[in-house]
Amino acid sequence: MTTTLDRTKPRDLAAEVPARLSLTPKTTLAGQLDGAWWPYSRDLEAELPPLAAALEEPWGRVTRVTVNPTLWPVVPHTVAMDGRTLHVGWFTEQDPDKLILLSYTVGRWDLLVIPPETAPAAAARLMAAAAVPGSVLTAEVLMDNETAIGRGIRDARRREATWEGEGGACMSPFGQPMGRSALPLPSNGWR
Repeated sequence: MTTTLDRTKPRDLAAEVPARLSLTPKTTLAGQLDGAWWPYSRDLEAELPPLAAALEEPWGRVTRVTVNPTLWPVVPHTVAMDGRTLHVGWFTEQDPDKLILLSYTVGRWDLLVIPPETAPAAAARLMAAAAVPGSVLTAEVLMDNETAIGRGIRDARRREATWEGEGGACMSPFGQPMGRSALPLPSNGWR
């Protein structure tokens, strides 16, 4: 099945799908990130209008956005939004997991971009970590940490499944399940 997008028709997705955001609270502590954004897809033309609309009240009007093109299949030069134009730029030197938002009046904000295919539990951890005021962790470090956490969770589940599959039995040094009677008695005689 193929899907055809009509790029000539303006889209107003801000009313349809709210942006999934987690922002740092207003504080004097400046950190590496100002929050996190979890888009629904890798279509910047569809995803940027709801993001900019959601940020307009707390931050002001977003006029420019920059991304690293590594994770975005198409980076449009401009995106139509509510009768105005949002300018989009790309820089290969920018962290691929970060989105930079610019405003003429308010300044710059850096958001961690959580990949759309991320599991909800992992996205929740990343959104919370990116919104910590004064955090010195970069987008790259947060993503690497989440990869390690995810690997640890998968390994723990695999070990638990193995344990349950063996009936909770202890393994001998030779890889064979051992019953409780095969275990050596401690010096006090208790099992």
